[in-house]
Amino acid sequence: HVQLVESGGGSVEAGGSRTLSCAATGKGSSRMGWFRQAPGRVREGLACIENDDKTTYANSVKGRFTISTDNAKNTLYLKMNSLKPEDTAMYYCAADPSYCVGYSEDLLGYWGQGTQVTVS
Repeated sequence: HVQLVESGGGSVEAGGSRTLSCAATGKGSSRMGWFRQAPGRVREGLACIENDDKTTYANSVKGRFTISTDNAKNTLYLKMNSLKPEDTAMYYCAADPSYCVGYSEDLLGYWGQGTQVTVS
């Protein structure tokens, strides 16, 4: 079983930066990812990182967001730069998700409760 707790959300001005963290406990995962969901929209996969450090990014965040891990701290990060109002959403981390990018209602894997990011 894996437990995930996100933190780092909040309000930020457009063009600003924010780093989200996801503390993981429990068994190890082969892949972890960041996702977001805006009100009335399907959850969007943003980025994944595999055990071999291979990363995958959605086109909507490529070049602006960076996913990384600190294995010693069992923590997943999402560094977000050049934030836009359309980045406003609830952000979730997931362990062993069934997809990395794109839109899906699939919730296989383990998910945190989310942290809100509001860009204005």
